[in-house]
Order: sequence, then structure tokens, then C-alpha cells
Amino acid sequence: MSRYERSQELYRRACELMPAGVNSPVRAFRSVGGEPIFIERGLGCEITDADGNRFVDYVGSWGPLILGHARIEVVEEVAWTAAAGLSFGAPCSQEVELAELVTGAVPHLEMVRFVSSGTEAVMSAVRLARGATGRDAVIKFSGCYHGHADHLLVSAGSGLATFGTPSSAGVPSSFAGHTIVLPLDDEEAFLGLMEDRGQEIAAVIIEGVPANSGLLVQRPDFMRLLRSECTRYGALLILDEVITGFRLGTNGAAGYYGIEPDLATYGKVIGGGMPVGAYGGSRELMEQLAPLGPVYQAGTLSGNPVAMAAGAATLRILLADGGAAYSELDRLGATLEKGIAGVFAKHDVPWSVVRIGSILWLALQEGEAPRRFESIRPEAAEVYAGLHRALLERGIYLAPSVYEVIFVSLAHDAETIEETVKAFDEAVEEIA
Repeated sequence: MSRYERSQELYRRACELMPAGVNSPVRAFRSVGGEPIFIERGLGCEITDADGNRFVDYVGSWGPLILGHARIEVVEEVAWTAAAGLSFGAPCSQEVELAELVTGAVPHLEMVRFVSSGTEAVMSAVRLARGATGRDAVIKFSGCYHGHADHLLVSAGSGLATFGTPSSAGVPSSFAGHTIVLPLDDEEAFLGLMEDRGQEIAAVIIEGVPANSGLLVQRPDFMRLLRSECTRYGALLILDEVITGFRLGTNGAAGYYGIEPDLATYGKVIGGGMPVGAYGGSRELMEQLAPLGPVYQAGTLSGNPVAMAAGAATLRILLADGGAAYSELDRLGATLEKGIAGVFAKHDVPWSVVRIGSILWLALQEGEAPRRFESIRPEAAEVYAGLHRALLERGIYLAPSVYEVIFVSLAHDAETIEETVKAFDEAVEEIA
């Protein structure tokens, strides 16, 4: 009898009702083999599947659960708020409180607007940038993911700096044609394009730390160059902090690199596990949004009281004691990094661990850790598939893709990390 019998039954039913049995392609297990596991509950750093199997969770709902699952302060705030009403479609006190927490912690945010997802936040920020500048073209970077809005779901063309081509069916070429795709960490390509077409560019958008195609930590000099060139040509710099915002620290990647974007987008952590996104910037820019200005954006469930309450409860914990939680997250991340790197060295495999704060990535290839998506070798996917299966059998739950990252939460204590390193030791020995 399979230890995943109930999950397998649910998956068979799901495949009859939903494409591939999932509501987001990243949840499928196709790149690692097998079938997705259906989760019933989570507590702390552990999740339990439909068959009662328990796993140490390093996905954390893809980043939001920085405090761990079902943190009591968040659950109590959500329960109290939900009891008073799930949704009003009208202003509520919770959205004011969360806005005060976010803008109070991030120096370059004077105003924010809440939405229901990171995709929606990015889509709206790009529209605002186009409206504010009166320009159409947007520069993005290969390997950066900004949600599934049509104009950003593009891949690079045949040249080094070309207009993007659709990377999904259903995206008209005319939509993607306003997006220019450049390689990461290529100053020459960026400077050349800005010299040729800088006056046409509405915005340059980049992930704070690209974390959907490996963990591609960028050089501060490159990020500062983006800032200076945007200022020079009157384009807006949009920093996509959906993953890094309030994950790397109170000022996210902007603080890490020492830059100030014109607009920034948020999600994940500020929702405390609920569907929340936000974008923000200066008062001058944000007041161009309707009903004050000509740029229209709306959302029936934006500022949902239950979601706002979850986010506010999470941020209150993270911001307490001067943000001391981030020192602990960094310590836990460093401990896990050291342990896994030690396992790789012990078994003499040419792999490495990339880390920034509490985000880690397994670079399962030889050489220096990549800064560009194109530098990730395809054969790493096969290695990861074997490692993923071996770890799953030992109770360690990682994302089912070689390109995704590991998220450490405050619920991962020293004992749990020690158990994780032991599982890695056994799994690497098995596959290597």
C-alpha cells in the first residue's frame, strides 16, 4: 500500500476537474516525477498531508509564511476579524493599519495601494508607470518573473536586446511587443539600449533578487546602474519585492542594495498567508491613480479585512524590537547553508548553496553560482529530481522544481535544521 494513497485518490479526482489536477502549474510534480501531495494542515515548520505523513516544510506557501504555519497571533487576529465579517467592499480599519505599518517601515513608500496578488500589484505598477511617463516600452530581465500579466509573460528574442516574444499561448504579440528583454548582469547591453531608446522607456522592472529561476543575487553596482540610468532618461525604476519585501528585512532588497526605486511591488509576507499584494511609491506618483488621477485600477476584494488583519499581525511581529526577527532568520539561514554545504563537500559533489538572508537555493552544478538564468545548466534538473524524491521520503518538503528556492521561517529551530542536514546527508549519499 502506498504511503500516499489518499493523495493519489484526490489527485485522480482533481485531474477530472482541474487542468493537470492543480490550480497553479508550480504545484505539479512533473519536473521531479511522481504526483503532487495534498496537504491537510500545517503547524510551525511542519505540514501534514492527507495520509497523515508529516514533513518539514521549506516551501512555506512559496514564501509568505515567514513566521511558520498557523502562528497563534496571526490565527487569532484572522479569527476575530472573520467573525465580524469576511468582506465589505468598503474601507475598513485593517487596511489603514497595514498601510501605516508598510509605509512606516519602508523609506521610499509615501503611499500604497493594496490589491489581491503579486501579479496584480506588478500589472498595476507598470500601468501607473506608463501613465505617469506617457511612454509604452518596458524593460525586464530574462529569468525574472513578475506574475502572469500578458505584457510581462515574455521571453527574450533572438538578439541580445530585443523586444520580447510571447512565452505563453494566448498572449498577443502586440502586447509582448512593448516589453524589451535583457540579460541580467549585463551592463553593456543595458547601457546600449538606454542610449538608443532611453526616451521611449516608461519603466525598468527587476526582481529584488530573482528567485524564480534560481537565486540570482545581483551585484550592487549593476542595481545602482539601473537606478542612475532610469533617472537620467526619465524612466521609472520598479523594484519587484513580492518575494524579497519584508523577507530580507524591513526595507527588503532596496535596503540590501542601497537603492531607492520609484515604485515597488509587494506580496507574500505582507499577507501573512492570505492573498495580498501592494504597490507604492511617492505621493506624487500614487496620486495619479483614480479617483485622484487618470490611471485606473480597481479591485472588489482589495483591502479585504481578513487578509489585511493577517498581514498586520505578521508585520507587527517582524517589526518588534527593531526588527530583531531578521537577525534570527539570517542566523537560521546561515546554519542551514553551512550544514548543506558541508554535506556536499563530504560527498565530494560539485554543488553549492546560494543564500541571501532566509532564502536559499541549491546550485546543483559546477562553477561559480550563476547570476543569469542562462547560466543554469539543464542537467541540474535531473539531479534535483532524484534529490527531491530522496528528501521527500525522509520527511523534507522542498519545492518541486530545481529553479525554486528554500524558505526558512522563524519556526525552523536548530533541532529541525540539524534533522534536515542529516536527511540531506542520507539523500545525497543515495543519489550520488
